[in-house]
Amino acid sequence: MAETHDPDWRLAVDIGGTFTDFVLLDAASGRVVVDKTLTTPSAPLDAVRTGVTQLLKKAGVSPSDITAPIVHATTLITNALIEGKTGRAGLVTTTGFGDTLLIRDEHRYDMYDLQIEFPAPPIPRELTFEVDERTGAEGTVLLDPSQEALDRLTEQLRAANVEAVAICLLNSYVNPANEQRVAAHLRSELNVPVCISAEISPQIREYPRMITTACNAATMPVIGPYLDDLQKWLAAEGFGGSVLMMLSNGGVVSADDAARGPIRLVESGPAAGALAGSWFARRLGEDRLLCFDMGGTTAKACLIEHGEPELTNTFEVARAYRFKKGSGFPVSVPSVDLVEIGAGGGSLARVDQFGLLKVGPESAGADPGPVSYGNGGTITAVTDADVLLGLLDPAAFLGGDMPLDASLAESATGEIAAQLDLSMIDTAAGIHEVVNQNMAAAARMHGVEMGVDLRGVSVIAFGGAGPVHACGVADLLESDRVIFPVNASVLSAFGTLVSPVRIDLARSLPRLIDGIDEAERDALLDELRNEGRRVLSAAGVPDEDVVFRYGVDARYAGQGNEITIWVGEGEQWPATSDQIHEAFETEYKRIYGMTIPDVAIEGITWRLSASATTSAVEPDHAVDDATGAPVPRGHRPMVFGRGQNPIDTPVYSRPDLGTGATFSGPAVVEERETTSVIRPGWNVEVAPDGSLIASRVERATSTESETA
Repeated sequence: MAETHDPDWRLAVDIGGTFTDFVLLDAASGRVVVDKTLTTPSAPLDAVRTGVTQLLKKAGVSPSDITAPIVHATTLITNALIEGKTGRAGLVTTTGFGDTLLIRDEHRYDMYDLQIEFPAPPIPRELTFEVDERTGAEGTVLLDPSQEALDRLTEQLRAANVEAVAICLLNSYVNPANEQRVAAHLRSELNVPVCISAEISPQIREYPRMITTACNAATMPVIGPYLDDLQKWLAAEGFGGSVLMMLSNGGVVSADDAARGPIRLVESGPAAGALAGSWFARRLGEDRLLCFDMGGTTAKACLIEHGEPELTNTFEVARAYRFKKGSGFPVSVPSVDLVEIGAGGGSLARVDQFGLLKVGPESAGADPGPVSYGNGGTITAVTDADVLLGLLDPAAFLGGDMPLDASLAESATGEIAAQLDLSMIDTAAGIHEVVNQNMAAAARMHGVEMGVDLRGVSVIAFGGAGPVHACGVADLLESDRVIFPVNASVLSAFGTLVSPVRIDLARSLPRLIDGIDEAERDALLDELRNEGRRVLSAAGVPDEDVVFRYGVDARYAGQGNEITIWVGEGEQWPATSDQIHEAFETEYKRIYGMTIPDVAIEGITWRLSASATTSAVEPDHAVDDATGAPVPRGHRPMVFGRGQNPIDTPVYSRPDLGTGATFSGPAVVEERETTSVIRPGWNVEVAPDGSLIASRVERATSTESETA
C-alpha cells in the first residue's frame, strides 16, 4: 500500500502592479495549486482576499489546514515611492542640515543637462524639522537635545499632522544616543510610528543614510495598516500560520519587522523571482542563467551565477530617468542585483514628437488595464498588440475567466497606425518588437554591469507575459536556450516558498585593518548578532539554527569608494588581518585589474548576514511520458513580425504534453495563467518536470557543424 503523509500546506502571495499571484503547495505530497487575480491598487487586501478564497476553494483546503507561515512578496513599497503615494511623514535632523534631502550628494547624473531633474524627496522641506544637538565624528556627544527643544519639536510635528517620523542626526551611526533619546520622547508623545537612521541605515555618508530613513518613514503608513488588516483577516478566517515578508535581499522576516523597516521590501517581488530562478538553476544544473520576468507593469532581468543571484548593498529607486544612474533615491538596503524597466503587458504605446513608436514605461496597470480588458482603457498596451497578432487567445485569457475584447484593441491600435501610416497588424508587430528591444537592451546593460557577455546564456522565462516574449528577447540576446517552467506565471510567488529566513545588517566603523581594536569590532558585531537573532526568532527560527556570515566594505586608505568582501561564517569574526588583505586584493584586482602596493587597507562598514534555511519543498510537476507526437488542440493564424504574413500555428495545451514530447516552432502552448510562444526557428522538448526546453535551431545547427 502506498505510503501516505499528512498534508503540509504552504501559501505564498505576490502582489504585482497588475496581477496578484497565489501559490498553494503541499510540502508532503508536492501538489501545487495556483491562481491569480487582478490587483486592486487602491485596496490591495481586496485582491488578496479574493485570490486566497478562490485558491483554497480550488484546492479543497480550509484555512485551518495552513499552519506554516504564509510568505508574502509585494510591490506596494516600490510603487508608493515611484508614484509619490506615500504617507505624510516628518523628518527630524540636526540644526543646519535640514536641506540635505534637497542638496543630495551634489552629483549630477548628466552634467550637460541644464534642466536636470530629480525625484521630489519623499519628505518635503516644510515637513523637515531641526533640533539643537551634536555628536562628534568619533561618537562623543557634544550637545544633548534639551527637554525644551524636544517639547517644541513635538508640537511642530503634531501641528503638521504627520503619520510617521524619520530621525536622522549627524554622526548617529557612530553613537545613536541622541537619536534614541529623540525617538523615545516622540514615541511617548505622538501616536505615530518613528524610525531612526541608527536602526535603518547606520552607515557613513549623510545623504544615503537620510534618504533611506526618509523613504522608510514615508512608507510605514502604507505597509503598516495593510499588514495589520491582513493579519486580522487571516486570524478571523482561521489560518494557523504567521506572515513572513519577502525582503529585497532574498530573505524573509516577520510581518512586524517588515512594518518597522518597509524600505527593506523595496525589491520584494523581483527578489522572489530571482530566488525561484536560483532554485531552477541548481535543479537544472545551470551554472549561469538569466532570469527574465515580465509581468503586467515591469520586466526584470537578473543574472544567476554559480546558482545564486548577486547582491548589492545599495539600490536606486524612483529614478527620474530609468537608465540614468543617480537620478533616483540611493537607498542603502541589501538587494538582489537586477535591472527593472517599465516593460510589461500593460506598457502603453505612443507616437513621440519625432513620429517614432515608443512603448512604456507608462503602464495601464490593473486599473484600467489594457484596452482589451474592457475596463475603460483607451491607449494600446502590449497585451492588446499580442492579441491582434494572434499570440494570445482573447477567449482563453486567464483560462477564460477574463475574456479580452479584440475589437477594442483594434480600434485603439488603429489610431496609432494612422499616425504612423502603417497597417494595424504592422503597428501591433512594431509594438511587440519595440518592447522586446527595450527588454533586451536592459538585460544587456545588466550583463555589462556584471561583467558578463550574455550571448549564449540560457534564459528562464516567467511572469504572466514573460513566456509570450521570451523567444523574441532571446533572439536579440543571441541566446540559444529558453526554459519555460511549469506555473511560470506565478513563479515569483513560488520563489518566496524557497527563500531562507534572512536579514542583512551593517554598521560603519572606519578603521585601518591593521590597526583595528578587535574588542571594539567584536562589540559592534555582538550588537549585529543580537539583532540578527531577534529578527530570526520573530520569524520562528531557533537560535541554534541561525548561521552568521561576515563581510566588510573596504578600500585603500584615502579612496572614496569601497568594495565588499565576504570572509566566512561562524559565531565570531572568522578572518585574520592577513586573510582580509588577501581577500580584498583578490577582489580589487578582479574589478579593477590591478592592486596598489604599500597602501594601507581601511575597513569602513562591517556586515553580518543572519540566515536559516527553510525546510525543503519539492513541487510535484512530474508528467507522464509522451505516448507519441503531441497533438494540437487547434490552430490559429499568428503574425511574428512586421511585413510578414500570418502563419497557421498549432496550439497545444500544456497538460497534454508528456515528458520527451518534441515539436517545432511556430507553436503556442497554453495554460490557464500564461501562454508560451515558440517562434519560428525554435525546437521544444518537454522535460521530466514538465518544463518546456526551447532550443534555437539555427545556432544549434551552426554549432554542430563547427564541432563536426
